[in-house]
Amino acid sequence: MTMDVIDYQVFGDDMQYVEVELDPGEAAVGEAGALYYMQDGIAMDTVFGDGSGREGGVLGSLLGAGKRLLTGESVFTTVFANQSHARRKVAFAAATPGKIVPVHLLELGGVLYAQKDSFLAGAKGVSLGLAWQKRIGTGLFGGEGFIMQKLEGDGYVFLHAGGALTELQLQPGETVRADTGCVVAYQPSVDFDIEYVGKLKSALFGGEGLFFAKLTGPGRVWLQSLPLSRLADRIVAAAPRAGGESKEQGSLLGGLFSDKN
Repeated sequence: MTMDVIDYQVFGDDMQYVEVELDPGEAAVGEAGALYYMQDGIAMDTVFGDGSGREGGVLGSLLGAGKRLLTGESVFTTVFANQSHARRKVAFAAATPGKIVPVHLLELGGVLYAQKDSFLAGAKGVSLGLAWQKRIGTGLFGGEGFIMQKLEGDGYVFLHAGGALTELQLQPGETVRADTGCVVAYQPSVDFDIEYVGKLKSALFGGEGLFFAKLTGPGRVWLQSLPLSRLADRIVAAAPRAGGESKEQGSLLGGLFSDKN
């Protein structure tokens, strides 16, 4: 099944959203909670699985939903179909600051591996599967990079990268190392592995974790400077109720009257 052909435009700077324009009969799929707005004439339907129509019956839908459950995503996908007789728009936005990455799957050979919570939306017909890391070390210590989403199709998908976005075109044998949570997506031609930081002192006191993601070309790689897990850790660590330090600004008496209950 081929993906619908859609037009799109990305708006915003640090808090971006993507506006998708659908012809009559065309549809887009979005992750649960990704909808920003939609024009009259767009019908919303929640389906079991990824809504691509590739699963092949009830059993296929169950298997597709099970794969999404393993990646930590909702087993349901929302389909937005244009049921009017004119072009209509639907927009999707991420919940955290960052950049939206439009990717045309056909230009990448039809397959892309993406971080489990980076998929935002795409043209109807995209298949959202599961990509297991084959190496035992990667599986045991890969963290966020262990289970990736496998996006298949021949049209546009939209990924979200937290913070700043870096896109690399790795040459054959060229390697880049990154925090495991900073990997947004990569082509299947890229070799993904986990590497120990090497020095015990760095591992214990460096604050960067015990392992790096090691990506070796050829192929394209997308990285994010602020993964959701890192943002959440900083917020929790700074929260007074979790033992963090409250840092009110603008008053010397702020700490005296802050809520400690």
